[in-house]
Amino acid sequence: MLEISFIRQNVDLVRAAIANKRLDVNLDDLLEADKERRDAMGKLEAVRARKNEIASIIPKASKEERPALIEEGKAVKTQLEQLEPGMAAIAKRYEDLMLRIPSIPRPEVPVGKGEEDNVEIRKVGTKREFAFKPKDHVELMTALKMVNWDGPRQFAGGRSYALTGLGALLEMAVTRLAVDTLVERGLNPVLPPVLVRERAMTGTGFFPLGREEAYNIGADDLFLVGTSEVPLVSLHADQVLDAKDLPIRYAGISNCFRREAGAAGKDTRGLYRVHQFTKVEQVVFCVPDEAVAEEEHYKLLGNAEAILAKLEIPYRVAIACTGEIGLGQTRKHEVESWMPSREAYSETHSCSTLGDFQARRSNIRVRLADGSTAFAYTLNNTAVASPRILIPLLENHQNEDGSIYVPPALRPYLFGREVLRPSEAI
Repeated sequence: MLEISFIRQNVDLVRAAIANKRLDVNLDDLLEADKERRDAMGKLEAVRARKNEIASIIPKASKEERPALIEEGKAVKTQLEQLEPGMAAIAKRYEDLMLRIPSIPRPEVPVGKGEEDNVEIRKVGTKREFAFKPKDHVELMTALKMVNWDGPRQFAGGRSYALTGLGALLEMAVTRLAVDTLVERGLNPVLPPVLVRERAMTGTGFFPLGREEAYNIGADDLFLVGTSEVPLVSLHADQVLDAKDLPIRYAGISNCFRREAGAAGKDTRGLYRVHQFTKVEQVVFCVPDEAVAEEEHYKLLGNAEAILAKLEIPYRVAIACTGEIGLGQTRKHEVESWMPSREAYSETHSCSTLGDFQARRSNIRVRLADGSTAFAYTLNNTAVASPRILIPLLENHQNEDGSIYVPPALRPYLFGREVLRPSEAI
């Protein structure tokens, strides 16, 4: 969220951000609403000032002057009663438009429309060359009895699944490996709520534009989160943090829920795009300093790469173009793991810098060394998200007999198993 004064002074820059991020918001509507709000506020404040002035004059007024002042006071009160609802409506329109204005992308972010315009930074690892016809994760997991496909879809609908036996153990193993890696690197693990109020979704930038992706528990006016980023950032809403306590680094472990409203008919086979998943999310609060934020950004990215290295999954890192970064992001790197069945590198991690976008919306300030306050900066990155991460893990490590090689880093979490075999399926 940008300051309105910044927007007024940098109209062309903000207009370019809207266009380059491919957002459907009219900046002229906001500027018009801002002028209307200021004009209405000026008029309202003038009437309030006159009301207060009359109230202070009446006790001192002469007997002859008092009736006219009382009548004027009544008229001013009526005028206020007429103006205030209109002011509230103007303010609501203004605030709604402000929530739709994007952050300004960092200079290094390439301008582009979609993922084809992302710029590759590096590839790590070698794509597997198979001496046999490889199976996809659906075939592998079915043979290993890792998943129940049909039962959940009967009672829970499309994109539903149940990890079973080795599948359940494997997800927990990967999750625990990610958590342990992050804890070793100084992150504080958190098991946050996954049901939140609307303010948390708005404060973190997932509303209003992403409302159609969220599940709403209407009776309680709560929403299921699509990432623990939402509750982790909201932990500090309306707080003033001390600069000496920053950075704060969290590792959130939670179930996540997304409606996938815009993905009808897309990626319906297997586990690539599902409604419920488990994710370990990294969230950082730091001082409002671009150099510090950049350092934290690359630490988060390094954490994700370290986990992929332990899982021995080939991947590539790309900086996302303007059309692929969200409303609040000023910079984003995507980490894409090699998935043989898709014959492509596909996104498994997303590392983002948001500047003070979320802190402004959530009212999270930092008390600096000189005693002044400023809005904090926030960053986030996936550590691991399952079941999607199981796709490259299984497909890249499959053997001709349908068994799965287990990387050494995972073995302690799988009772020492070096290979997952169909004959051992639970």
